[in-house]
Amino acid sequence: MANPAVMSSVCTCTFGAVPLPLMVSSQQTVKCMNLNVATIMDNKFPPFGMCSCPSNPAVIAATAAKLGVFSPAPCVPAIIAPWAPGVPTVLVCGKPLLNSTSKLMCTYGGVIQVTSTPAMTVKTP
Repeated sequence: MANPAVMSSVCTCTFGAVPLPLMVSSQQTVKCMNLNVATIMDNKFPPFGMCSCPSNPAVIAATAAKLGVFSPAPCVPAIIAPWAPGVPTVLVCGKPLLNSTSKLMCTYGGVIQVTSTPAMTVKTP
């Protein structure tokens, strides 16, 4: 069962070196566990440390500068779309809720996902 994403949920990128907390800026009114609930529009991230994606132009340049020895470069997320799929049946301030099964694509090829969230869905018998 998917869990809702909230402010401070931990996100990782498949090519990033550092996990980051999710920052919620799409809305400031709906809360879960006293934390702002995330929507699919919360797609702004600081760098995930060093990027090791071979299609990232910075990685290509760093590798070329070291004469072909693969070299990660500082991450600069290039995100142009919202998370997908989100939860279209649960709207938060008119936007679909973000949950732990949603993915966010970086233009260079990385996949960002929620790896842990303090908001848990509990199924009762």
